[in-house]
Amino acid sequence: MNLDDIFIKYEEDLIKVENSLRELFNSNVLAIPLIGKHILDGGGKRLRPLILLLSSELAECKSDSRYTLAGIIESIHTASLLHDDVIDGAEIRRGRKPAHSIWGNQIVILVGDFLYSNALRIAVLHKNQKIMESLSEATTRMTEAEILQMSKTADPEITEDEYINIISGKTAALISSACRIGAILGSLPEEKEEALASFGMKTGIAFQMADDILDYMADQEELGKQLGKDLKEGKITLPLIYLLRSSSSSELEEIKEIIKGNFRKSGLKKILKLFKKYDSIELSLKKARDIVENAKNELHIFPDSQVKEALFTVADYTLLRKK
Repeated sequence: MNLDDIFIKYEEDLIKVENSLRELFNSNVLAIPLIGKHILDGGGKRLRPLILLLSSELAECKSDSRYTLAGIIESIHTASLLHDDVIDGAEIRRGRKPAHSIWGNQIVILVGDFLYSNALRIAVLHKNQKIMESLSEATTRMTEAEILQMSKTADPEITEDEYINIISGKTAALISSACRIGAILGSLPEEKEEALASFGMKTGIAFQMADDILDYMADQEELGKQLGKDLKEGKITLPLIYLLRSSSSSELEEIKEIIKGNFRKSGLKKILKLFKKYDSIELSLKKARDIVENAKNELHIFPDSQVKEALFTVADYTLLRKK
């Protein structure tokens, strides 16, 4: 089983999710659906909605609520991307112009705010306190993580624990929430709900970790992102943290200068050369692999099934994306 097979199997369900997502952009204010169309036409894997669908099926839930809630999860993710692109001054998103470069920062930030608030408004209609608590906690952690990441910009003293804390909130919290909501919809006992939520948290950590590693390995035409974009923005991710730990005193000073924004033309080449010298990329990938295995172990309390296997495939996908 591979991820494409899973997406094909759940194609009809994901069409319902897509319809739910488009409805979240409904507004009499023309800019909102217009920007929504631009974003949704840009595609995306819809991995988070798929995870919610799989989790709800593992919990033996077939309620139509899962389609609306999967759309809400993707809507919150989309809102975070709109804000991130403005903060980062992104010039490309999935191989095309980001919304803020077309409509401007102010409107796009407000559309992101609309998405957050509208998603939570629709979620309230389900009248399930546990679902609201999960979504509220996820969105709060996402914002905290972005602020923490900004406070650590170009800071070579950032620790691995601080980095994990950032990506846990920035990416993993929402994936964990998608898993938890699936468990809630199926009324699973607390032990199984926590196991699914923990699976989502660890899968999300590995996903963002792998994404950060790919930043130093990516082909822009394939992934729609620039090589070394994080370095340019002063984001200290795991490969760089490992490199800072391993380097000699003279190398360390040069790396710090590069992080601060000096030697930009030759800086990336120097960093990539040092990554090879100290196996920083391999060490980072090993860390991500270990986290994926830990994530899969969280589901040991569920009996073997095709849907459990599908969740394992999603976890493995974090490490199998194109370089």
